[in-house]
Amino acid sequence: MLAAIALTPTGPVLIPELAGAAAAEVAGLRTASVAAAASLPQLWIAVGVGPADEVIGPQARGTFAGYGADVPVALSPRAGSPVAELPLCALFGAWLRGQANPAAVMQVRVYATDHDGPAAVAFGRQLRAEIDGIAEPVGVLVLADGATALSPTAPGGHDADAESAQTALDSALSRGDAAALAGLPSWIAGRVAYQVLAGLAGPGPWAATELARGAPFGVGYYVGTWRPGT
Repeated sequence: MLAAIALTPTGPVLIPELAGAAAAEVAGLRTASVAAAASLPQLWIAVGVGPADEVIGPQARGTFAGYGADVPVALSPRAGSPVAELPLCALFGAWLRGQANPAAVMQVRVYATDHDGPAAVAFGRQLRAEIDGIAEPVGVLVLADGATALSPTAPGGHDADAESAQTALDSALSRGDAAALAGLPSWIAGRVAYQVLAGLAGPGPWAATELARGAPFGVGYYVGTWRPGT
């Protein structure tokens, strides 16, 4: 049973040990991300993007050592597998779990970044069917960044089209408008994850709450929650 959806970015800069001098600048986004994750029940299914499709189970453990600091993370309190190299979405989701609800159990669904929109939406519908078959409440954590060309110092430089794409994305997420996510452009780094959300959420209605938005270092971040509406 789908109980709630939380939406956060995946930026390592949100982790204090990795943020350095930027820690204070992104404190609001970090606090909001933890709060969004804390709104979920005990069982989490995270949705993110990576180089290939992958399902990562609750036994997994990882570390942010590859990003500059050995910050250990786990997908559940009973995680017992050896520390492995995990995609960023899984690492950040596991870090959020540890901050927001250490007793939670999480599985991560990673989707390749080259899926087209219709395929991603279909994946979301399949995932929703799985969740509907689970008797206990399930929280979905969507881990996705927005446009990456929102300032001259951004990874993708600066482009006005990226700004328009980010504005449209923020608007859709703040309204709980799943349909608007199905046609996101390639400017959005987490496009596939958001399109999986479009299929998973269906027509709604959803009661959306925005907790924070911003563009540290020129990358669009949105934090919020969706709950089934009436």
